[in-house]
Amino acid sequence: MPKAYPFAQRLRQEKGAGSSSPSLKQGAFRVGVLVGPGHNGGDALVVARELYFRGYEVFIYCPFSKLKELTSQHLQYAKNLGLPCYEAIELLQNCDLLIDGLFGFGLERTLTDPVATAINQLNEWKKPIISIDLPSGLHTDTGEVLGTAVRATHTLCLGLWKLGLLQDHALDYVGKTELIDFDIPLADIQAVLGNSPSIKRITKTTALSTLPLPRPAVTHKYKEGHLLLICGSRRYSGGAILTGLGARASGVGMLSIAVPESLKSIMVAQLPEALIIGCPETDSGAIAQLQLPPKTDLSSFSAIACGPGLTQDASPILQQVLDSTNPLVLDADGLNILAEMGTITTLQKRQTLTVLTPHTGEFKRLFPEIPDANKDRIKATREAAAQSGAVVLLKGARTVIANSQGTVWINPESTPALARGGSGDVLTGLMGGLLAQASSKKISVEEIVATAAWWHSQAAILAAQERTELGVDAYTLTNYLIPVLASTSTRLLY
Repeated sequence: MPKAYPFAQRLRQEKGAGSSSPSLKQGAFRVGVLVGPGHNGGDALVVARELYFRGYEVFIYCPFSKLKELTSQHLQYAKNLGLPCYEAIELLQNCDLLIDGLFGFGLERTLTDPVATAINQLNEWKKPIISIDLPSGLHTDTGEVLGTAVRATHTLCLGLWKLGLLQDHALDYVGKTELIDFDIPLADIQAVLGNSPSIKRITKTTALSTLPLPRPAVTHKYKEGHLLLICGSRRYSGGAILTGLGARASGVGMLSIAVPESLKSIMVAQLPEALIIGCPETDSGAIAQLQLPPKTDLSSFSAIACGPGLTQDASPILQQVLDSTNPLVLDADGLNILAEMGTITTLQKRQTLTVLTPHTGEFKRLFPEIPDANKDRIKATREAAAQSGAVVLLKGARTVIANSQGTVWINPESTPALARGGSGDVLTGLMGGLLAQASSKKISVEEIVATAAWWHSQAAILAAQERTELGVDAYTLTNYLIPVLASTSTRLLY
């Protein structure tokens, strides 16, 4: 019975009504309810009944002759109340809103006619659609479209999040997703799932809890981490600048940036507070040799981030970095060089944790034996982390992060504004700076990576709200990293 309440709230929002009294019968708001043969259809019928009692005009579409027993009983009750029930979807075309209860949890087969044609028709109507648990036609775990699927404007997930809702495949279909929490006891969940690897959604609360804030009253720059960035080339100087700006926003105490000598003056102008290390370069303008200041070696740094704008001519540099004992973030050409070396064999020799941040193309080069990551991003990322021992962040509309123990973090919010060159460079710098600050604190690398992904995407969301998605280039993104943090939680000021 309580499942109906959120649907009634959505309907009042759509209608603009302030109450749920039967006075809605005046100029009645018409609701079409799509009923499937299983328990999802039973849920839809409960909603239909409760909305009818609240004064909505309800019409039922049910093209199935065989229903599960409980669903059949609910349908009979609805008919006894006088609710019209149709086998043709066309008869619901004049409804103001549709509730999708055709198929829910556990669907694995491709949808066929007449349901497939009916779903295609209602999608063409472009009416508001609320799906129960997940839109009909989506695979529960992978989010794959099984032939066709309902394009919902809202999805109300019941009890526990379904993995399919968090996969990139599903984003064009799920609309705004919300969890209806039934307060299922954790012990009962564990009793059913056993010791299966955990999957966590990155939330504002979890992200803020791992930030190196507030700082102690008595501290100094070296206590707040020292990050070394190795990035840039004559051809890709912008990659070094953007990575540096991302690191600066992280609040890291000391920032050193190794670039080809020809980029040094540009970098000093953009990041005057950073120590810019000009290195010998190749004829092509890549770093030829990592030349650190006197009395400085790689062990002097709290963390290293390497790759943006580097070019593959700098492969000897990557080997030197991999031989170090520093926490390491690899991105862009750092990943491409690693793939040529052999990802798994190279990283298995490394004693310290490595973070890999590929997009799907880089992921395929790094892990060619793992099936297409686009089909099941969560499974692919988890397998890559297990094989390599690294923390793997697979970029996408729903970024996935996994560690070698099988735990997965998913960033549930992002924006297409991040589909711009240089956005990933900003993330690399931001993440490296947070890792450097966390090196002396009891915060896991995985949690820091998750926080960086969340912070990065939230900055892009704020920027897109103010400037539209087209107005968020990578440089602009760096200017929103601090404002979004300041606006997110007032507790950060204390």
